[in-house]
Amino acid sequence: MSKKQTAHDDDMPAEVDFSKGARGKFYHPGAKFNLPVYLDDQVQTRLTALASAKGVDLSTLVNDLLRKDIELIEMAR
Repeated sequence: MSKKQTAHDDDMPAEVDFSKGARGKFYHPGAKFNLPVYLDDQVQTRLTALASAKGVDLSTLVNDLLRKDIELIEMAR
C-alpha cells in the first residue's frame, strides 16, 4: 500500500484520468428535481388510509392538503 492510499481506499487508484471525460454530459437545463419528503409513521399511516378511502394516490392527497394550507396561510396575511 502506498503512502497516498489508506485501508479505506484500496480499490481506488491514486490518480484518476479524466482526459476523456466530457464536461456537462449529464447536465440538463431546466431539469426538475423532486425533493424526498419523509413523513412520521403515524402521519403516513393516517394519510395513506385517507387516500385509499378517497381512491387517490398519497401524493395527490398530500398535495391537495398542502395547497389548502397554503391558501389559509395566504388568507391570514
